Amino acid sequence: MKIINPVLPGFHPDPSICRVDDTFYIANSTFEWFPCVTIHRSKNLRDWELVPRPMDTASMPDLSGHPASGGIWAPCLSYADGRFWLVYTDVKSWDGTKDNTNHGFKDCLNYLTTATAIEGPWTKPVFLNASGFDPSLFHDVDGKKWLVNVLWDYRIKRNNFAGIVMQEYSMEQQCLIGDPHRIFVGTELGFTEAPHVYRHGSYYYLMTAEGGTGYAHAITMARSKSLEGPYHVMPNNPLLSSVSNGPEFLTMWGESGFDKAKERYLRPGLQKAGHGSMAPLTEDTWILAHLCARPLQDGYHCILGRETALQLVYWKKDEWPNLEANHPNATFDIPLVCTDTTTKESGLWKEEFSSSQWSPELMTLRIFSPEAYSLTERPGWITLKGGESPTSRFRQTLLARRVTSLSWRSETCIDYIPQSFQQFAGLLVRYDENSQVYQYISQYDGKRILSIMIYDGGTLSLPMEGSEIILPPSGAVYLAASMEQEAIRFSWSLDNSSWKFLSPSIPGSLLSDENATPMGFTGMFVGIASHDVSGMQASAYFDYLQYQDIAST
Repeated sequence: MKIINPVLPGFHPDPSICRVDDTFYIANSTFEWFPCVTIHRSKNLRDWELVPRPMDTASMPDLSGHPASGGIWAPCLSYADGRFWLVYTDVKSWDGTKDNTNHGFKDCLNYLTTATAIEGPWTKPVFLNASGFDPSLFHDVDGKKWLVNVLWDYRIKRNNFAGIVMQEYSMEQQCLIGDPHRIFVGTELGFTEAPHVYRHGSYYYLMTAEGGTGYAHAITMARSKSLEGPYHVMPNNPLLSSVSNGPEFLTMWGESGFDKAKERYLRPGLQKAGHGSMAPLTEDTWILAHLCARPLQDGYHCILGRETALQLVYWKKDEWPNLEANHPNATFDIPLVCTDTTTKESGLWKEEFSSSQWSPELMTLRIFSPEAYSLTERPGWITLKGGESPTSRFRQTLLARRVTSLSWRSETCIDYIPQSFQQFAGLLVRYDENSQVYQYISQYDGKRILSIMIYDGGTLSLPMEGSEIILPPSGAVYLAASMEQEAIRFSWSLDNSSWKFLSPSIPGSLLSDENATPMGFTGMFVGIASHDVSGMQASAYFDYLQYQDIAST
């Protein structure tokens, strides 16, 4: 059976894979998006089903005020003692710079929650520590459990990643016990993070991500006869990377620019390969899940964020894990792991808001405020009561889903009569608060209008100012957004038949990892939104939201 990467396209970073009987599970970071932590399952490693999220209530957790690309980082999912164990970081604040100078402080709180079934219910999270991020839980053969995480050191002027620490977790006391012990300081690749510990044969193996979560990203592997080390790095490290030499690539990038560094060191295909985890397929063949990215045709800007791909891992006589190559394969063949080989149709995705719950693909920002959303006020439509501004980190009202291809189209139907320029609603394409584009209906000087709003690097522009479309004073309007040839275009219609494009078209690269300010870890979303900065919470009604990949890249 052929596996085509990425298996989880669009914003699915930091994959944590585990196997329970004949089923594989992958957990991914969600950052400021809610519900928190995305989990998929599969029996054949090709077709993945979204399962209920473990943190889908407003009380667990509250991300209000968290910065863009803060929130839930790097969940680690494991299974032991008849339970699923999920550890994760809640990042309440973080500093970042594009040139990787001192990052200052990060407020990183690590938690643990468990459940006997993947569907839940999940226990109330237990606080573990706040010494760093990317926690994972290792279940040793003697029954003891150990937390490993990044140690963050604000004192270091460059590269605050201070290695990997380990500490025992007590199930009886539900807390960490003993003293933390630093087991690994990393390699010359730097930025050592995403630790996972495994036992295979006579060794303990420590997998980490290094090189920074960009084009020089990589997976490093080390091993030790003792759990607490010392850990020795594998020959010909890294295990996986999209560049042939990370340190030299970064040096040339800094001295000569990205294009020259890319030409010399960047391998073609999937980029940014790193931050991975493993699970057994057979005794001597495991499956590696790792993040990757697919840039636009310019070879640099990644609008989809970091996606999830798979690779086969082979354990050989030297007792080191090996890949077919130390760079990611776009496709590979895998032995059948179950009899279910039916391919699920992707096709057109459409949410018609006709049932008591909307599609699990739809997410809100930071929290869910039930009073702002109604599926009953106008049956067959969803009512969105206007929330705070598009740059608010507290209570915005929107529902959005991941963009999963470099070419796509999304469409909605809105019925909305705003009373002032402070009320606006429509179709939104966003990366974060600083990078978003918005086709919206509002009211200017007593007239209902259609216009475009752009946030680029946090700067607001209204490119249609003075030439807004005058709409009829009432009635539904159809809105669409599409992306082809690296440009986002908005269009509209009054009858869902005759469509007209709005100007200007907008470079898709505006909504990318590389254009995020100062850094970004998420990806492009498209969805419906309602904003009312007057505080009157004016209602906008949406009949449906649909999305389709119009080309596979």
